[in-house]
Parts: sequence; C-alpha cells; structure tokens
Amino acid sequence: MPRVYKISGADERNIPFRFLDSLNTLRAAKALPPLAFDAKLNAAAATHSHDMSVQNRPWHFGSDGSSPLVRVQRSGYTGRLLGELISETYETELETLSAWMGQPDTRVVIMDPLARTLGFAWYQEPAGKIWWTMVTGT
Repeated sequence: MPRVYKISGADERNIPFRFLDSLNTLRAAKALPPLAFDAKLNAAAATHSHDMSVQNRPWHFGSDGSSPLVRVQRSGYTGRLLGELISETYETELETLSAWMGQPDTRVVIMDPLARTLGFAWYQEPAGKIWWTMVTGT
C-alpha cells in the first residue's frame, strides 16, 4: 500500500520552492540555465492537475479535448510551450521529480536547454491521491 503524503497549509507554501530549487540544482549540475516560475504556466498546470482528477486518469488531454498547447494559450502565455509532465501518485513533489528524472523521456523535458520558464501545480484529492503537472516554456 502506498504511503499517503497529505499536503498541509504550510506545505502548500513551500512545495513550489522546494521543487524549483531541486529542479534548478539538477539543471545547474549540467550547466543549464535555471528556470523561473511563470504565473500563467502555473495556472495552466493547476487547471490540468484538477482536470486529471475529475477524469480520474493521468493523460495529457483535458476533459474538453484540450492539448497542453491549448491550455497554455488559454492561460495567456505567449512564450513557446516546450513540454508537459504529469503524474498520479501519493508521493511528494521531490519523489515525483526523482521519478521523472529516472526516465529518459521525462528527464529530457526537465533538462531541455531551451527552457526558461516553468509552471508547476498539483491537486490533492480528499483520500490523498495527488495529480502533479509541470509545464516548461521559453
């Protein structure tokens, strides 16, 4: 049985910065520029995390058929979308980042040298399941 990671109010404030610091440490180790949060990408990520919960499946398309590109455009983001990572888990943001780094197809999104901006959000269901979304852009 998976361990349930319940996100508290204090965690809600700290999670984004723990994630960003860890991600940028990984990028710095490969001499890649750091990423900075973009409010519009954060909004697109939050919308998709909640929508995956509603659909009860981790996938890159919204319940309205929207793609990652459409979602970031709807949020008002004017840069270029580079990638989207998603996860359905009971694990922390750092365990999720580690899992993404462990797979070549998701690691390439995190380590994209063109990336400069980041959107990151989650939705936690009452029973504890967490839906994580990360999007990167130029």
